[in-house]
Amino acid sequence: MKLLRHGPSGSEKPGMLCTDGTIRDLSGVVPDIAGEVLSDAGLARLASLDTAGLPVVALGTRLGPCVGGIGKMICIGLNYSDHAAETGAQVPPEPIIFMKATSAIVGPNDPIHIPRGSDKTDWEVELAFVIGKRAKYVPESEALAHVAGYAVANDVSERAFQTERSGQWTKGKSCDSFGPLGPWLVTRDEVADPQALDLWLKVNGQTMQQGTTRTMVYGVAFLVSYLSQFMTLHPGDVISTGTPPGVGMGMKTPRYLKPGDVVELGVEGLGHQRQDVVADA
Repeated sequence: MKLLRHGPSGSEKPGMLCTDGTIRDLSGVVPDIAGEVLSDAGLARLASLDTAGLPVVALGTRLGPCVGGIGKMICIGLNYSDHAAETGAQVPPEPIIFMKATSAIVGPNDPIHIPRGSDKTDWEVELAFVIGKRAKYVPESEALAHVAGYAVANDVSERAFQTERSGQWTKGKSCDSFGPLGPWLVTRDEVADPQALDLWLKVNGQTMQQGTTRTMVYGVAFLVSYLSQFMTLHPGDVISTGTPPGVGMGMKTPRYLKPGDVVELGVEGLGHQRQDVVADA
């Protein structure tokens, strides 16, 4: 299934993308794409629905982040060997973990706001996964059973805030609009192998990133298990798994986003995003 959330920011309703291309409203069935709805039982209930009688969502309706009630968004740094090489960094002996504030999370086609004082806002296409079942001290062999599904994420980053000012990466990752997520949550039964997906990103029509999750250092199953040793993962938590090479910071002459740019990105089988870049007020 491809689950989504539609409507104005802060007032999104649950929905489903049907095989005929229509979006059906699920607000009469579930309160949101969140919590227990993400469990195996909750997803099975949605899969059994006869969607023909559900209301059709009008074309052009805004899509919000594909999951609601996000308790935390955890990101993994330098998780592609080829991306680490382009930035001159070593592949880490354990995953680099940082948090992205949930206030940064927006819909897949909402604009990216360049924050005040920024001149190094960068792009990062990533595979994200969403937890569907509470995970604590989970062995890697059982890890994928805790995943509800997968989505496209853009880990937008302000590199000067991230690396040139003291403190943690979080402040360069958490500006408003720096977490486009969606367009939909693709349930795990539709993703045969999360380590065999192509990713791409374009700026103003020019391909910047073209990669594959095959080159991830730490795969999805490992990350679920690893993170669950340090913290409990709850339904709706989002983990963004790192980016392939081609970020602006890694270019021989670094290139960063500016107002008027258009960013497009996608992950194989998970849909695509489009963001206009604007200056923050």
